[in-house]
Amino acid sequence: MVPFFERVFLMVKQYCEFGGTTPKCSAWLSKNHPDLYARLYSPDALASNLSTLSADAIKRAEKDSAKKAAKAAAAEQRDSEAMASAKVIIRLVERNKRKFVTTISGLEQYKLKLKDVSKDMGKKFATGASVTKTASGGEEITIQGDLAVDVEEWLNDVHGEVIPEDNIEIVVDKKKNSS
Repeated sequence: MVPFFERVFLMVKQYCEFGGTTPKCSAWLSKNHPDLYARLYSPDALASNLSTLSADAIKRAEKDSAKKAAKAAAAEQRDSEAMASAKVIIRLVERNKRKFVTTISGLEQYKLKLKDVSKDMGKKFATGASVTKTASGGEEITIQGDLAVDVEEWLNDVHGEVIPEDNIEIVVDKKKNSS
């Protein structure tokens, strides 16, 4: 029977080898579990692993490693480009007469937890705030009141490092008079 720690060690080793994120995995291991990092990536461990491989296997492993690293870099580049072009839309919607609702959509693209952001906004602006589903299948935050400008300032202050200021847009939807 293999001890629990050894099973975890083998699972981490396989994940780091075949996951395609070896640099991230090794950096995380060196920070959080230096003993496990030493077992996997010490010069002695690497030398012993390489000594068991043939010359062809070493070449294939290097080629596969380069291919995985290029693939991971391309995926990271795609994600950063998508984040740079993602828009947060703050929409001010008139309900009836002088009543307004402010909706914020597009935050999920920045990997923010909408429930937490909604709760923080509700506390900050002392009003009702909730996460609702949209017709297109996404989610948005709905806040009671005319708070579009305040929400924009709050997003810049609190989440300015994640959301670029240029990517926040305010849209005003007014009801048409039926007279």
